[in-house]
Amino acid sequence: MQAFVSGNKRVVLNHNMCFSKESLDVSSELLSENYQDDPLIPGLSDDVAKMCLALVPRGSFPSMGRVCKKWRYVVKSKEFITVRRLAGMLEEWLYVLTTSAGGKESHWEVMDSQGHKLSSLPPMPGPAKTGFKVVVVDGKLLVVAGCALINGSNDWVKLDDLKEARYDFACAEVNGLVYVVGGHGVDGESLSSAEVYDPETDVWTFIESLRRPRWGCFASGFNGKLYVMGGRSNFTIGNSKLVDVYNTQCGSWSGNKKGLTMVTANVEIGKKLFCIDWKNQRKMSVFNAEDETWEVVALPLSGSSRAWFQFGKLNGKLLLFSSQEEAGRSTLLYDPDAAPGKQWKTSEIKMSGPCVCSVTITA
Repeated sequence: MQAFVSGNKRVVLNHNMCFSKESLDVSSELLSENYQDDPLIPGLSDDVAKMCLALVPRGSFPSMGRVCKKWRYVVKSKEFITVRRLAGMLEEWLYVLTTSAGGKESHWEVMDSQGHKLSSLPPMPGPAKTGFKVVVVDGKLLVVAGCALINGSNDWVKLDDLKEARYDFACAEVNGLVYVVGGHGVDGESLSSAEVYDPETDVWTFIESLRRPRWGCFASGFNGKLYVMGGRSNFTIGNSKLVDVYNTQCGSWSGNKKGLTMVTANVEIGKKLFCIDWKNQRKMSVFNAEDETWEVVALPLSGSSRAWFQFGKLNGKLLLFSSQEEAGRSTLLYDPDAAPGKQWKTSEIKMSGPCVCSVTITA
């Protein structure tokens, strides 16, 4: 997912990564004090107490975290997501990066499963940047690499640096690990290198490189495999239809020529990948990961075919946001499970500005 550039400033390549602390696992040192043996709820075992806490709506987590440090540790732990899943209490929230009028500033808007705006995240640390990617892993929102704008205490935390600085690269989560592939390097050179990030160890590691440099591409994860599509390659004229497929179990690449070229928006829902090509913003291509086939779905839009859009997803449904400043442009909702002719409708979700990108986090 692409970022926006704030103003007309000099940029430097950025190879670090940060994530929202909203779902940050509190350091184990918080439990090293005397209260670590105190029960979560007096009179209840901790297992029963965790199940009780799991029944509290997600919007009340900040208040729960202020009760005591042990509650804060539990609520923000990876284990608590599992407990809420067992209790049937997982909630999906939507995080949308929007720009202000003129594109001078950006901020993350947070919405609940009904599309109601809850809050905004604190500003991301450091100068504004472009060419980064966004991915979700273990309930955390990760913003990866990109170009930082020079001169350009919050609740964001810096993670381990990538092994190689890059921008305009592909990025996706597969089986709890984050993969980055290709892009441009420090001197603008095209890259074939690829890396994987383990959130448990906070470490990046090189994996087998692509067979050719590639940039401006995107990635998706299905069935334990990483699919890299779109963009350009040094070995093709114009845009590339090549699909590079990385088998995470074997640690090797394969490929085919069944991909799209310049994709401006993409989102995964279930076992399908939805894409919009820059040449025509009035239809979307749908990739079925089960048999690796494509189908085309028309978008119920009027006006210029050059108006650009971004995808989102919420509760198994696709959201279509405008990525340009257009008066009266509504957010559209697509239900892939609805009957033909009834799949599209207008969503009640209203953004404060054009959409740059979005993700959903379930917790």
